Amino acid sequence: MVGQSPAEPRAAVLLQPFVHQVGGHTSMLTYDEHTICKPLVSQELSFYESLPLAMRQFTPQYKGIVSVHLKKDSLGNLTLIASPGLGQPDTCGRLDSAGGDPAVTLWHKCKWSHTQVTKTFKDSCPGKMLLRTDLQYHTDSLLEDANGKQAERKSYNPWGLHCHRQHLNRMSSKHNENKLHQFLLLENVVSKYSYPCILDLKMGTRQHGDDASEEKKARHIKKCEQSTSASLGVRICGMQVYQADTGHFLCKDKYYGRKLSPEGFQQTLRQFLCNGNQLRTDLLEPIILRLKALLAVIRKQSSYRFYSSSLLIIYDGQEHKEGVDQHLPFPKTHSTNPSRVDVRMIDFAHTTFKGSKSNPNPTPYDGPDHGYIFGLENLIKILQSLLEGK
Repeated sequence: MVGQSPAEPRAAVLLQPFVHQVGGHTSMLTYDEHTICKPLVSQELSFYESLPLAMRQFTPQYKGIVSVHLKKDSLGNLTLIASPGLGQPDTCGRLDSAGGDPAVTLWHKCKWSHTQVTKTFKDSCPGKMLLRTDLQYHTDSLLEDANGKQAERKSYNPWGLHCHRQHLNRMSSKHNENKLHQFLLLENVVSKYSYPCILDLKMGTRQHGDDASEEKKARHIKKCEQSTSASLGVRICGMQVYQADTGHFLCKDKYYGRKLSPEGFQQTLRQFLCNGNQLRTDLLEPIILRLKALLAVIRKQSSYRFYSSSLLIIYDGQEHKEGVDQHLPFPKTHSTNPSRVDVRMIDFAHTTFKGSKSNPNPTPYDGPDHGYIFGLENLIKILQSLLEGK
């Protein structure tokens, strides 16, 4: 490794919450500015290790594996600590914590003081000071008001903290402090954005994996039948969108997404592209082009089934005017993508394909994932209708 002898111990990294997690149920943690980590699932590891070359531009970069253990202080507060190179071959190269003390204590009951929340945000992104909140985190803050409507958020997305509390409770009840847990290290795909606007879409008409129990299978089938997963092949799993008029993020979670009709889905897609002042029509064409490129790749992936995976659509909520590019917080890398939109597939714990190391005898599937293709085609159609002003 560069600048480090083999015998030199590598610093432990205290993991902090990934404040831009908008969906899913697995807790995502920040390892450093450009890297996040999540609990290792063998099926997902197998996918990343044998990732088709054509798909790499549409997935986070896989950076390796790290061991993580739980640590409890004298007050009973819990932290998760990553130990690079401990308990497994070092596959990720040198990954150091990003300057200073990146640690934020995760309380066992997940009660966050204002100081802790502010520190979390202060270290999280260039748009940090606008991610304001006055909350002490409670699960019921994710639920609806008395009228059955989900309140518009004027802060960051709280979904990640919800996942963290559940994850810590599971870990603390099942494991002692000496047990090492394997985590995947993946690219933080929103690290280059000042104000990351993120739409998390659950793709396909089927969400259960081949290994699902009959009870779980029935539950997932029902969710699909009662949502846009059946009618459109895609449903909203989470969202955050920067509102330029208020300086805050508007957030929605998976429970909101499950209730949407096809018309409601289209309206929410429009809302995702609205910054509070105007519809960001400049984003539509770049997003559509990127989705069409992904569609062409998915059509060629025979035997792959991306059950329960998500698709992220990302853009920067801060509009950059022509002529001031020298002041951008990151360089323009794609001249054909002036709005710096991105489309990435994530969450492959239930993805199956021929030749998978984690499942040498998978259920045989021929051809591409038609449920996923159905969802992509409908997503493109809806965005094209928005572009045409319909």
